[in-house]
Amino acid sequence: MWNQNVKPEYVVEIKDVDLSYDFTLSLRTTTAYKYQNLWFFMKTESPDGTTAREPFELMITNPDDGSWVGNKTGTVVETPLYFKSRKLPLPGTYKFTIEQGITESEVDEVLDLGFRVEKTIK
Repeated sequence: MWNQNVKPEYVVEIKDVDLSYDFTLSLRTTTAYKYQNLWFFMKTESPDGTTAREPFELMITNPDDGSWVGNKTGTVVETPLYFKSRKLPLPGTYKFTIEQGITESEVDEVLDLGFRVEKTIK
């Protein structure tokens, strides 16, 4: 279950602003998850204290046939959301906060979230 009050934070140190970075959010749900998608917000806090908040939609099942978008193992489904390669403007510590963005206060059958920032490999 993911309660609206639970807002996972991920802190990343960026040293080289000349490089591009790939961002991946991974959501793990059970096969009992009852929605086709999940809306969430990602708040980014830059080293200088400026913030931005962006909405994203993560498709959990295919709209055409209801099959899982992510990888299913037993009763667990891991669904990734890949963000386009980005350059970050300032060196230093970035904080990424993920907030669930649906109208209900809790989302059932959500097990956990993962967030990765990696240098883009060309």
